[in-house]
Amino acid sequence: MLKNKVAVITGGTRGIGFAIAELFAKNGAKVAVLGSRKETVDKALEKLAAVDAEWEIMGLYPDLTDYASVEAAFAQVKERFGKIDILVNNAGISAREPIEAYEPDAFKNIMDLNVTAVFNGCKAVVPMMKENGSGSIINTSSMVAKFGQQSGVGYPASKFAVNGMTQSLARELGKYNIRVNAVAPGVTRTDMVAALPEEMVARVAAGIPMGRVGEPEEVANAFLFLASDMASYVSGAVLAVDGATVN
Repeated sequence: MLKNKVAVITGGTRGIGFAIAELFAKNGAKVAVLGSRKETVDKALEKLAAVDAEWEIMGLYPDLTDYASVEAAFAQVKERFGKIDILVNNAGISAREPIEAYEPDAFKNIMDLNVTAVFNGCKAVVPMMKENGSGSIINTSSMVAKFGQQSGVGYPASKFAVNGMTQSLARELGKYNIRVNAVAPGVTRTDMVAALPEEMVARVAAGIPMGRVGEPEEVANAFLFLASDMASYVSGAVLAVDGATVN
């Protein structure tokens, strides 16, 4: 589905991001995995190479909150693979602190990584996509961007912002054949969920209409669809992958 495409995936070293990287590579894409540290990026590349040593992959670890660092990383991808067709802005952090305990620096930090980093990625890749005559940008949102959450206000605030950026850029960039969409996962079996006691996961699953939490591979399938030509007329969408939790 992605043969001859070049994809950049931020936050691609584990969880949903790693599942996206693996699925994209399986579908013929050349993949650049971006992470926060060299060690985690190297480990992700090793895991991908162990699946298929023939995959064309590379890894980088720019500061996503610094535009110059992102621009330089994307230039390296273009130098290696010749272009960038797909950008997945997946890197992000969450929060659960109540407002009284929420430090201003923590709020700024979550907005920097969850919002500013998405802006930086989009700004850096758009000229390359214009040059290509097409492109697909996919941002990771969250089910909390629909109704908020009971604490940790920075996280839903950041994801509401991601949705607004997604829909606005879809309208701005449509004339260049650049599609911009988002995927809003529900509770997914990432490292954080896997570390919880099984009884707690069972309680969470009981509140989901489908009766279970999602798997990273199931979320990755949505990214594959939106990245592919099967979604050639889909732009400005926020696709929920949450087992009908908030639908």
